[in-house]
Amino acid sequence: GSSMDKISAGLEADGILTGAGKPKWHTSTINKILRNEKYMGDALLQKTYTVDFLTKKRIKNNGTVPQYYVEGDHEAIIPKELFMQVQAELVRRRVVHVSPSGKKRKFSCNHCFAQMIFCGECGELYRRVHWNNHGCKSIVWRCISRLDPTSADINCTNRTVNETVLQGITIKAINMILTDRNTFLKVLQENIAKAVISADTLSPDGIQTRLEKLQKELIKKVNNRQDYDAIADEIFRLREQKEKSETESYSREKAMKRIKELQDFISKQETNITEFDESLVRRLLQKITVFEDHFTVEFKSGISVDIEG
Repeated sequence: GSSMDKISAGLEADGILTGAGKPKWHTSTINKILRNEKYMGDALLQKTYTVDFLTKKRIKNNGTVPQYYVEGDHEAIIPKELFMQVQAELVRRRVVHVSPSGKKRKFSCNHCFAQMIFCGECGELYRRVHWNNHGCKSIVWRCISRLDPTSADINCTNRTVNETVLQGITIKAINMILTDRNTFLKVLQENIAKAVISADTLSPDGIQTRLEKLQKELIKKVNNRQDYDAIADEIFRLREQKEKSETESYSREKAMKRIKELQDFISKQETNITEFDESLVRRLLQKITVFEDHFTVEFKSGISVDIEG
């Protein structure tokens, strides 16, 4: 997906105005929109509260007064599943990789290989570098531990890789799967079976049905002035379980989607590929690890292959 900067630039290029009618889109505005639960029909009440009723000054509620989360408060603009996918992606982008030295690497979508190339010696990411060696310009990928040795735990000596070599490696990896398509299709089918078996017995929808029933019981007990602590505790427990179940369900669906994408590609691609394709890399590849004498290419579907070179 695009970065916040690219999204804002795209909106401005299309001449779309902000909610305030201004042509300038700030990344903070994009971020707030992506995180606003109102778009999926829910509402978090008392995000802010009034501190001075004379001046009507309101400030952000950081836990000073209670907040209330209302599900299904109004008609949704986008499906809840899509909103949850966006939240998961925002979390993923917050910290893409933690280096062996403990340094957090942030998300970048500037290049298809960004955050994808890893060092097999020290575990650090590789970074894209423009080289000018005696007038001979080239683009290479080099271990961050070598680019910034002061922040590295070990003295990494792993090789620097020309970008054209990485492009060739991806072509070889994809063609290796296409050449032995029957074997890999069988492995992918097994991965799908594993994902199905790992599914929870109680789905988010099942938990929601139970929650709605308990909420009705809670209201009844409150109206009758009966003790409702046990029901309230069960509601809180189920809400946590539902959130966990939704996250796991999304992860499974994402894994299944990646597997099926590779299945479809293998089935439809009748011949080997001959040219490097960035879109294929973004769609299919998860990680490339650089070793002294070979590369390990991991696909998003869970399959990995070793390429000599």
